[in-house]
Amino acid sequence: MIVMPMLDYRLVEAFAAVVEAGGFEKAAKRLHITQSAVSQRVKQLEESTGCILLVRSSPPKPTVAGQEMLRHYRQVSRLEEDLSAGIGQPRNEFSTLPVAVNADSLATWFLPAVRQYMQTRPVLLDLRVEDQDKTHTLLRNGDVLGCISSRAEAFQGCRVKHLGTMRYRLVGTPDYQTRWYPDSPHPRKPPTRAPMLIFNRHDTLHDQLFERAFGHTVPVPAAYAPSAARFPDFIASGTVAGMIPEEQSRPLIDAGTLVDLFPDVTVDVRLHWHCWNIESPMLEDFGNELAAGAKREMTRC
Repeated sequence: MIVMPMLDYRLVEAFAAVVEAGGFEKAAKRLHITQSAVSQRVKQLEESTGCILLVRSSPPKPTVAGQEMLRHYRQVSRLEEDLSAGIGQPRNEFSTLPVAVNADSLATWFLPAVRQYMQTRPVLLDLRVEDQDKTHTLLRNGDVLGCISSRAEAFQGCRVKHLGTMRYRLVGTPDYQTRWYPDSPHPRKPPTRAPMLIFNRHDTLHDQLFERAFGHTVPVPAAYAPSAARFPDFIASGTVAGMIPEEQSRPLIDAGTLVDLFPDVTVDVRLHWHCWNIESPMLEDFGNELAAGAKREMTRC
């Protein structure tokens, strides 16, 4: 954390606006000042801290020191909003809560888990989607105040709460099974020619399944579709197999649309809620409601 005798939060607000809006001109419109004034405020903040906070790229990006500043600003803003609400002087009609969530959770249990909270609180979610192994990076960089992650250990300055487990199965259509997995449900050799649908280049769920089934990973022809909601549709087309959560696979397997290619082998992903360890009633309430909702929704599957 950057340590300084005093911060001018008009300058910090301008810096944060540039990062969040993606440019000086957009930040100026958000703050209702000129672009020159925004640039001047960011420059003054860098001079007062003695740090370069912003990479002047397109869009501008925070440096390591800038990430620390951004994280500090968002934590302070959250605390100020909680204080204002606590003394009966809310600053805005709605508060915004930036949260990082993995795509599969967003496509399955997340919305039902937080629906009641969203209906009864003046809070708007600002969701950032990333792999469950990567969401914590957004938290550490100060982009979000909380994240859903597969990481179990708490980061420094954060607290963690277990949410539940998502079970993944490798599924395909009956025709796909006949063509590529003739010895299923107990394949005896790696399906090196069978095309696989993968979410993105960071997705390793299929590697984990093959490792458990055969003792090693298997290079397969890969197609990519970074859409958790449409992932089952691509698999149902019959050209590829893919790893999808049980929440999505069970109805399709029961209907006969898809089959479980490795019924004895699954991949379980334990999910956790991480958030900054600050005294924020809103953050605390959201975390509690999320944990209760996640337990309820994931237990149904």
